[in-house]
Parts: sequence; structure tokens; C-alpha cells
Amino acid sequence: MTDTPDAPSTPEANGQAAQQQPKVTQRVVAQYIRDMSFENALAQKGLTGDLQPEVSVQVNLDARKRGAEGQYEVITKLNITSKAKESGNPLFLFEIEYAGVFQISGVPDEQLHPYLLIECPRITFPYLRRIVSDVTRDGGFPPLNLEQIDFLQLYRNELQRRAQAQQAASAEQGPSGTA
Repeated sequence: MTDTPDAPSTPEANGQAAQQQPKVTQRVVAQYIRDMSFENALAQKGLTGDLQPEVSVQVNLDARKRGAEGQYEVITKLNITSKAKESGNPLFLFEIEYAGVFQISGVPDEQLHPYLLIECPRITFPYLRRIVSDVTRDGGFPPLNLEQIDFLQLYRNELQRRAQAQQAASAEQGPSGTA
């Protein structure tokens, strides 16, 4: 009986497989509020009483390359509106753009876009959540504790929306070359 393995399982072969996996490094260089606005409509209009709020949260993401090698700015934009359930009167409007600057290396170019819009916001979200909670509390409302955002699903939804928009645009143009 001879020992002839079908696939190499030597340490050298295993080392080559490990070398093929890029080593991803990520460092948060900075986090900051780019823009913020909190409008307390309840106080402005002098509304009183026991109001049941209905809160709506819209999330948008943006990523930009910075001048330094391997640095990217990732911005999470929240638009939060709170209205009284019964009357529909606005209680507050909160808009915030929270940015993180990341030093990233080792991510293949084809994976960089999803990495920036999924992984980076996951890192900054707990800080953004805390700011939202503090500002709503300081604005005279119960603290708004945002639920965890599924950035992967948000990314997939945006890709699907873009694909549908592209299909609709090509359908409107119709076949070219017809008279």
C-alpha cells in the first residue's frame, strides 16, 4: 500500500492557501457629526397632553475616498420624524449626518463598495445610536433608542432598487434602431 494523497496537505500547501486570503486591516481614524438638526415642534406649537408618538426613521449611506492613501469617509444619514398618532401633528424632526473616517487596506477593489457601506456603518452605529438617544432626551422627549440596523439588508435593497431603476430606464428607451 502506497501513500499518495489526492490533494496536497503539506504545511507549504496550507501556507499558500493562507497567503491567498488578503489580510484586511481597518482603523477608525475619526468619527464626528457632519451636520445635525433637531426641531422640537411640540414646544414651538405649545402642544400639551398625553401624546402617543409614531416614529419614522429613514437611513441613507454614503462613502467617499479621501486624499490620503486608503482613507475613506463613510456617512450615515438619519432622518427621524415623530408625529402624534391621533392628530398627525409633528412632535419633532431630527436629521443627523454622522461620519467615520477609516483607514482600510487589504480589501479587493470589487469588495470595497459593500465593505464601506456595510462593515463601516456597523462600527459607527453604536455611537450614532447614543447621540440620537441623548439629543431626543435633551429635547424634552423620552430617549429614542434605535433598534439595530441591518446594513447588509439595506445594501441589498439599494442594489435591487438600482437594478429596477436601470431596467425601467432601458424599457423607456425602447429598442434602438426602430423607425
